[in-house]
Amino acid sequence: MQDLLFGDRALWFTVPAVAGTVFFVFRLLAMLAFGHGDWHVDDATSLDLDHADSSSAFKVLSVQAVAAFLMGFGWGGLGAYRGWGLPALASVPVGFAIGTGMMWLLGKLLRWIARLQSSGTMDTSAALHEEGIVYTAVPAPGGGRGVVRVVVDDRMRYYQAVSERDPLPSQTRVRVIGINADSSVTVTKIEELPT
Repeated sequence: MQDLLFGDRALWFTVPAVAGTVFFVFRLLAMLAFGHGDWHVDDATSLDLDHADSSSAFKVLSVQAVAAFLMGFGWGGLGAYRGWGLPALASVPVGFAIGTGMMWLLGKLLRWIARLQSSGTMDTSAALHEEGIVYTAVPAPGGGRGVVRVVVDDRMRYYQAVSERDPLPSQTRVRVIGINADSSVTVTKIEELPT
């Protein structure tokens, strides 16, 4: 296996293939698991996952496109070199064509996803008195902001939030009790509400 991937001139294809694949998978997992990627903070107050900023999309496209090209070039070139038995120089155009195709496919997919997205504009006051879950820990008053996830009109929304009293760890059930001048929300634990 080591000779297949690293022997002769295969190294010229294996290194970009592995580097592109590792970076691409890492970036994809980070976007899915940790919320990093082309989501942005709208007006620096409400986190909106339904709307991607165009400059953010181009940054993601450029970084992901390089990784997709390296993946396609490396694996395509290695397949042509080892699988088809082509000489290394003849495998380079095959790898280049597959890498370019991967970049094109990624661009098409991102454009298609962008067309599915709505503007995401919603008045923050619609969240008043709604229940939600703390997404990012909300510090005690005066300690900064966290993020809460609230369903408003059957759509999941993310708002920057401040606590009414105590710090609120992630996954705490809360209720929105106020809308602040900067469009952030004030929340309290559901157990703290008067009955």
